[in-house]
Amino acid sequence: MNRTKAPALSFRGVRKTYGDGATEVRALDGVDLQMSPGSFVSVEGPSGCGKTTLLNLLGLLDVPSAGTVEWDGTPVGRLPERERARRRLTGVGFIFQRFYLLPTLTAEENVALPMRGAGRPAAERTARARALLESVGLTGRRHSRPHQLSGGEEQRVAIARALANEPGLLLADEPTGELDRANTESVLDLLVEAQHTTGASLVLVTHNPAVARRATRHLTMADGRIVGDTREA
Repeated sequence: MNRTKAPALSFRGVRKTYGDGATEVRALDGVDLQMSPGSFVSVEGPSGCGKTTLLNLLGLLDVPSAGTVEWDGTPVGRLPERERARRRLTGVGFIFQRFYLLPTLTAEENVALPMRGAGRPAAERTARARALLESVGLTGRRHSRPHQLSGGEEQRVAIARALANEPGLLLADEPTGELDRANTESVLDLLVEAQHTTGASLVLVTHNPAVARRATRHLTMADGRIVGDTREA
């Protein structure tokens, strides 16, 4: 399996609105942002400030209403949906607060699922899923279904699944929001290790300042705008 190169990401004057007229909501309002390949960026801000919309645009789940989102200089909003779907599948790993594991599948089957979508052979899917579960400390839980796992274990499976197709971009939306302190630290350690090992870019949305401090660059959002952008010395 070939690892996807981390893309250089760029937002230029990006706006995203939902609805129209009196019901229009401006989720992003003129965002400019450049991210180098291999970056680790945290995004903080109050609910409704545009953090998740920013992730959705980075991950090609949505397109801007105005402005340009670019991957390596390519305006992705102009790509056909089929090409954006291909890039999402092979180039982006998503990690969510609520895990979104399929309840009828085992841990191993959940991790293997993105590789099936990418057309990987069955033997390769199985071998890589087992290796990924081993890397997150869940070798003995590979036949367990989500309801048999703790919250921390479910998030570990979700991280393994996000890494399945060796993406160049990892997007984590409140990945520790439902975890206790010990599991939060464990999950963060796994994310940081995965980012360092693979060279992927990692963008992590959080309400927790302690979680945000693990990143090397910190964005603060308010009212659909980036109002703070700091880097670790």
